[in-house]
Amino acid sequence: MLSDFFILTKPRVSAMVVLTAAGGYFLGCLRSGISPFSVNLLQTLFGIALVTAGASALNQAFERVTDSRMPRTAQRPMAQHRIGLATGLITGFALTFLGSLYLVWTTNLLTGTLTLLTAVGYVGIYTPLKRVTTLNTFIGAFPGAAPPLIGWTAARGVIEWPAIALFAILFVWQFPHFMAIGWLYRHDYAKGGIRVTATQQPIERAARSSAIQALVYVLLMIPISLWPTYLHVTGIPYAIAAVALGLWYLYATVGFTRITRRLEDPANRAVARNLLKVSVMYLPLLLLAMALNAQGRLLF
Repeated sequence: MLSDFFILTKPRVSAMVVLTAAGGYFLGCLRSGISPFSVNLLQTLFGIALVTAGASALNQAFERVTDSRMPRTAQRPMAQHRIGLATGLITGFALTFLGSLYLVWTTNLLTGTLTLLTAVGYVGIYTPLKRVTTLNTFIGAFPGAAPPLIGWTAARGVIEWPAIALFAILFVWQFPHFMAIGWLYRHDYAKGGIRVTATQQPIERAARSSAIQALVYVLLMIPISLWPTYLHVTGIPYAIAAVALGLWYLYATVGFTRITRRLEDPANRAVARNLLKVSVMYLPLLLLAMALNAQGRLLF
């Protein structure tokens, strides 16, 4: 039972949310000239983790039927009825609202409100749209990009341009990442009735659209990743690292475009998986470069 409730929180997704929120908090504290290593950091991340876990539980509650149709999600506890609908809903709502209230109490009203709105956007808007339109990826990128902004407001108490820059970085990063996931699991998504770019028909259109979107956003990734340097949140060493990482991400995305030439080639899964791996490594490395060169100082 404990294992099932752990799976209900989508631990890998929650870990990425907490990591990116920690990056925003760290940079916000250094902007204020205070140490980020404090009890408030733990309180902030704990509250965000609670809300993220709650939103994940609600997502699985609302998608339990869809999940049961897809091999990659069919073993989730609610899809297998190991956790009942009422239990999943109560758990999800309780974690979401208690986590938001906890953030209001330990940080500030803005942070608690933004976190709650992010959960509402993810569960109440993005989740149902997945079965309606491929625009769900674009709309879902807004709550997906919120964690570093929330981390910043927890440290600073206001929304500022550096926080918006962090939001923009995460927003743009998601598209090559999700195009790779969409292509890798397109057959699963088709079975579940999930509308993503890769499930469009005919397959030629789906492949072309997935590749173009991935390329457009990865090209935007490089200038947007330099925005923190323009705002004096980071220095030149970070900018150099950001360009190098951006070119690496671009190289993997260019490789991904081979899906448009050999549509049914089994090797296409390999290039999609490679882009997915690069995207997952790119983001933590970029945040690490920001942390090491925050405010233009080298921190070792």
